[in-house]
Amino acid sequence: MISIPRNKIKKGQRVRIVLKKDQRTRKLTEGIVEDILTKSAAHPHGIKVRLENGLVGRVKEIVEHHNN
Repeated sequence: MISIPRNKIKKGQRVRIVLKKDQRTRKLTEGIVEDILTKSAAHPHGIKVRLENGLVGRVKEIVEHHNN
C-alpha cells in the first residue's frame, strides 16, 4: 500500500486511519483531521494525525466528498 503524502492531508478533512492497537488487523477508523503530527513530507506507514475525537493514527485513506 502506497502511503498518502503529507501535502494531500488537510485539517478538517475526513480520513480513515489505522490506530496503533489495530495495526495487526488493519481495521480503519474514520474521522476528521484535527492536527497533523508527522513533520516529514512522507512516512512509509502513513502520516500520523490526531482526529477531532482525540484518536491518533496513521492515514490510510482520504474520504472523498461526493456532491449529488
